[in-house]
Order: sequence, then structure tokens, then C-alpha cells
Amino acid sequence: MAEKQWYKEMSVYQIWPRSFCDGNGDGIGDLWGVLSRLDYIRSLNVDAIWFSPLYPSPNADFGYDISDYMDIHPDYGNLEVFRQVLDGAHERGMRVFMDLVVNHTSDEHMWFKESRKGKNNPYHDYYYWRPGRQKGRRLLPPNNWTSIFEGGAWEYDRNIDEFYLHLFAKKQPDLNMDNPKVREEVKKIMRFWLDMGVDGFREDVITFISKTPGLPSSYPKSPIANGMKHFVNRPRVYDYLKEFKRDVLDYYDCFTVGESPLTTPDVALRYVTEGPGKVLDEMIGFSHMEADCFMTDIVQRPFNLVKMKKAFTQWQTAFEGRAWNALYIENHDHPRIISRYGSEKYRTESGKMLAAMYILQRGTPFIYQGQEIGMLNIRLPRLDMYLDVMSKNNAAILSKVLPKKKVLELVQRSSRDSARTPVQWSDEKNAGFSDGVPWFFVNPNYKEINVKSQEEDPNSLLNFYRKLLKFRKETPVALYGDYRELMPEDKNFYVYRRSLDGQRLLVICSFSSELLRYDAPEDMELASGTLVLANYEHNFVIANGFTARPYELRVYLFE
Repeated sequence: MAEKQWYKEMSVYQIWPRSFCDGNGDGIGDLWGVLSRLDYIRSLNVDAIWFSPLYPSPNADFGYDISDYMDIHPDYGNLEVFRQVLDGAHERGMRVFMDLVVNHTSDEHMWFKESRKGKNNPYHDYYYWRPGRQKGRRLLPPNNWTSIFEGGAWEYDRNIDEFYLHLFAKKQPDLNMDNPKVREEVKKIMRFWLDMGVDGFREDVITFISKTPGLPSSYPKSPIANGMKHFVNRPRVYDYLKEFKRDVLDYYDCFTVGESPLTTPDVALRYVTEGPGKVLDEMIGFSHMEADCFMTDIVQRPFNLVKMKKAFTQWQTAFEGRAWNALYIENHDHPRIISRYGSEKYRTESGKMLAAMYILQRGTPFIYQGQEIGMLNIRLPRLDMYLDVMSKNNAAILSKVLPKKKVLELVQRSSRDSARTPVQWSDEKNAGFSDGVPWFFVNPNYKEINVKSQEEDPNSLLNFYRKLLKFRKETPVALYGDYRELMPEDKNFYVYRRSLDGQRLLVICSFSSELLRYDAPEDMELASGTLVLANYEHNFVIANGFTARPYELRVYLFE
């Protein structure tokens, strides 16, 4: 059994602050709004809050382009109100984690402004500045890498006759972590927030922070983010994380979870295997979020349940007795899960099933704002209404080869903006999010999907999340039990069991809108177990099985 530690037993609620709750009436979510909702967050039975970036930012990528790491964006408040939120969370028994974004800064950060003043400026080597390549009369970028957000990965600065590297947006220049001075700056940032009382960090694209020496071109060329082999999971990433842990994190009782796109369980284990070599507590993987797409949400495929199950099981199996999983199905980087893997027609039923499907696996569950009430994708009627930089870039690329109507359909299904619509608190004006004009569109379904109406309904998705998270915390087998998938090739059911010290948990999830027969394993007699969670009433068992209704969930406990 895995070693017991506080971060393994917690559940985490993620706040994307701009859309959570507006406390001062300017149409933008803020820390005053968070302060007013701390009791609500605690009522979910979560134990921690992870804030997406709160720092000053020009918002080219809505906070993930940081211009000052040691302050709060004026849209959200100031350090004084942040301390009130921090104290209020701690008083309610909740920890607080900040988003640490150190692969890149904003181009409006003081370091970058200084770096572009000249090649001899002390901040010049904080970033990847390189001369171009001459090809006849054309000046080409230093290599052929492409960015994840905006075309080529290099931007030319005429004043100093050099290019700077940006793996994401043009306004997000990559930091040169090979420079020891940059690593010292990162340590200062960590200490600043930890000394204030913050309890840890979610570390954004942390496995991108080191690049192949010499920054060589990449062949054969990839149509998506060409050059990945030179900037994802390079050997020095581990060394730098070990240095941050040794010099800073080991002096605090804190938690770290790294975000790691394009990472397999075996690679993740380099960082999170328990023991003296561990440099992160957990790793956020992406493979289970690719069951309806190829590599990125915009390249869409029909939902493949077997592919999703395989991804979850690979991480569960690889980490057994060695490391701890980060569990999630929604965050600020993906569209809403019911609109993807569930059913908008059966939104409550599929929402409950999806919740139990991932929360009852072995790991720390993360719940994204609005997920607990089943918020759905927004479908805006025009491409120019979408604000997300990634959606804009995808639309520009696709418009070269597809009709505008098809591009709009793809963006409607894949845009990160669907996760960023204001949280729907009530059926009142602006969904109760703000007394002012909201910064972004409110989903018009707010009159039927909102917190207030679900608070009053004991069978709501919101109250199911509360019950589920309470059950997980109080049930040892749901926390520390081993994991074994059953029926891995079945295209309609996801079934697994957990086992610990004589306790067994059987989790049965139907991903179909059809009526389908389910037969339990012979060694698990449903009639002798206790049905602890379900999303329908009248749960009959016939011949150790049942006919599953659309998106049915049943969880049986055997003791």
C-alpha cells in the first residue's frame, strides 16, 4: 500500500479567477468574489484551492503571460485581499496552491523589456535570443520550430537584429532556465509565496523548461509544434526541479504538481517516484483527455471509450506502489467534459457517472469550477466572438483548408473558452456572476444549470459531488486500494475494482445512451455488497447483473 500523506487524501478545487465570481461589480471575477464564496467551496468537501494565475498580466493568454510574479493583478485585487482569502481558506481547513508559470513570462515583464535593450544587457540571457539564418536575401529564424499557439516559434526584433523563442504566444517569450540567474529568480518567487503561507504550486508546462543545447532544427517536420523532441522532457528538467526542491521546497510542508503535456507514465515516474529522488508530488498527464481527439482538442475524432480506459489504466498500473496520480477530467485548458465524454441530453446522469468514474480511482482528484454543477460548452455563432489565443490560432490555420462553417463547428466543440464562461451561480441576471457587464459571454443555459437551483435539489449533480467526495475521504479502499480494470475491451462499460485489507469497491460506469445488460464478476455477488453510490433510483439486481440505463453508475462496497 502507498505511504499515507496529506496530499494523497485531499481533493482540490481549481479556480480560474476571471470567471469565478465578481465581487466589485466590474464584470471580472476577483478575489473579493472568491472571499464571498469560501464557505461554498468548503461545502463541496474539498481540502484545497488551486488558483490559475492571479499575477499582473497583459492577458495575451489570460494570466499565463506574467509581467510580475510577486503581485496580484489589479483586476483581481491586491496582496491585502489575497492574504484575506489565504487566511479565510486556512481557517476553513483548506490549503491554497498557486500556479507557477516559469517556462515563459510576458513580453511586458521587466526582465524581457531589459533583455531586448541590447546583447550586453544583464537580462539578455534570461531568454533565448539568437541571430537569424541567412538564406540568400531572406533572413530565416534560428531553427524550424513552430509554436503551440501562434505560427513559428521565433519573433524578430529589428532593434537588436535577433530573434527570441516563444513556444506559446508571441507575447510569451521562453525563459532560459539554463541560466543560473533565472533559476535563482524562480527560487525567490517560490519563497515569496511560501513565506506568505501558500501551501504549494501547480507548475505550468514544467517539462518544457529545458531545451536541447544549440537549439537544432527538427526533422522530419511535425505539423503540430515542430521541435517537440528538443523542448519536452529534456534531461536537465529533472536536474532543475531537483535543485528547486533541494534549495526551497524541502524547507516547507508544501505540495507540487507538474503539468506535463506529451508525457507517458514511464517518463512521469522520473519525477514522481516516491523516495529520495522524487522532485514533484504528482504529475498532470494528458492522454486520457485525447479519447475524442488526436494530440490536441481541435483535431477531433469520435469518442473512443477503450482509448480513454487504456489511458487511465496505464497510469494507474504504472504508478501502483511507486507514485501518486493527479486525477482530473476538466480544467481551464479543455472544453466541458459532459459535452465531450458524456451526454448533454442526460447531463445529470452522465455528469454523476463521469464524476465517480475518475474520483474513485487512486490519486488526488481535481475539480474545476462549474464542473460540480455540470456546466456545458458554449456555442457562439461567430468565430470572432471567441477570445482564446489558441482557438484563434487554430481557426486561422483551419480556415486555409476548410469552409468557415466547418471551422466554426470545430472551434465550438474544442475551444478553451467553453471552460471560461462565468460560473453560473443563480438564474438571476448574468447568472449571478456579476452586477456589471460580464467580461465574457454567459452560457444562456444558466437559468436551468446553476448553483442555487442545485443547492435546493438533494438529487442534483452538485449534491452528488459533495456526497462522492465525502465518501472518498471516509473510505480507506477508495483512497489507498489497488486498482484493477475489468472488461478493458468493452466499448460501452468502464468497470474497475479497488481492493484494500478485505474491503473491495466495484465501480460500474455505462457510457451508452442505450439499455445494456451488465453482468458482475462471479466473485463479486452484487446482492451481498452495499450500493453506496448511484445515479438512478430502483436499482434492482437480477442474476448478479442488471440492465444499465443511459449513463448509469453503480458503486458497490464489499466488506
